[in-house]
Amino acid sequence: MADDDILHVTTPEAWEEARRRGAVHPPSLDREGFVHCSTRRQLAATLARHFAGAGPLVALVVDREAVAAHLRWAESHPGELFPHVHAPIPVGAIVAVELVTAPAG
Repeated sequence: MADDDILHVTTPEAWEEARRRGAVHPPSLDREGFVHCSTRRQLAATLARHFAGAGPLVALVVDREAVAAHLRWAESHPGELFPHVHAPIPVGAIVAVELVTAPAG
């Protein structure tokens, strides 16, 4: 584990659907043009800010090299750059799946 790992947070159900489809393709990809991700350092704040009170979640650890052509860094929270993947993330680019818990809502 490295602080600069790229993680995508999702539900176990969405992860299972991605495995069936062969790629992670959340609604944000169609709506905003990218898959929201965080670094491991940003994970706790991301969980608190966007997933408080959510049920079980998983953090998908993304192989940075596998998505390098589509990886962009953008300021999503004032003064903080977040990784965004501007394409579906192939299931083969997920190198680990970790259970995570957001704070109570």
